[in-house]
Amino acid sequence: MMNYEPQTVEVEVLAIDGVTPVTRSARDRTSAPGPPWQQDIRSRILRLDSRWWPLWVALGAIAVFLLLTVGVVVGVVYVGFRILSGIIRAIIR
Repeated sequence: MMNYEPQTVEVEVLAIDGVTPVTRSARDRTSAPGPPWQQDIRSRILRLDSRWWPLWVALGAIAVFLLLTVGVVVGVVYVGFRILSGIIRAIIR
């Protein structure tokens, strides 16, 4: 009967696709102060994935369209109110 003992292998990553990975200690020294979970969230919020730029452009265009539409509606309501108030004033006087 053979005894099987798992072997532990320790390795050090020198480069991945020609890029040297940032070690955990180097990342901690350059990051902003605060709890680690806040640093992770902050870095995720500040860096947008470049693959998603068409989505952000489309969402931005939709947002601008909605803002312009709301502005036009508010403008029409304002002008309508001014016209009606002028007609009512003309009738009352």
